[in-house]
Amino acid sequence: MQAITIDTVLDEIINHQQIPLNKILDRYFSPRYRQRTDNAWTDRDGFAHHAHRLREIIAFGTVEVLDELRSGSLYATRHRVLCTKRDGEIVEMEVYLFAETDSSGRFLRIEEATQMLRGTESDRALGSAR
Repeated sequence: MQAITIDTVLDEIINHQQIPLNKILDRYFSPRYRQRTDNAWTDRDGFAHHAHRLREIIAFGTVEVLDELRSGSLYATRHRVLCTKRDGEIVEMEVYLFAETDSSGRFLRIEEATQMLRGTESDRALGSAR
């Protein structure tokens, strides 16, 4: 399997909504997946709810990877996500991501901190929307 990158995963979740979400989750996320965003933990089912909610809110998004490091099963990025919401508003976030992949290369764990660069106060929680 080719090494997973966050820009590929987020592009499929946000911009390729014709692909069923469960297919994306099976391709990129271990069944034991856990995620911590801004200090709140969730499991794969919780992440699935989050990804479904993003599909409802966001019409289109781009990801710019600013820094990326991979060492064995460890993966880290600093990336920016620029989203156009369905209501036309623009949101830009910078994300600091630290991840671990399983033996098949799928994400096992992601821990991330988000910083809103552009958007309304209500957009601050977009990184963990449910």
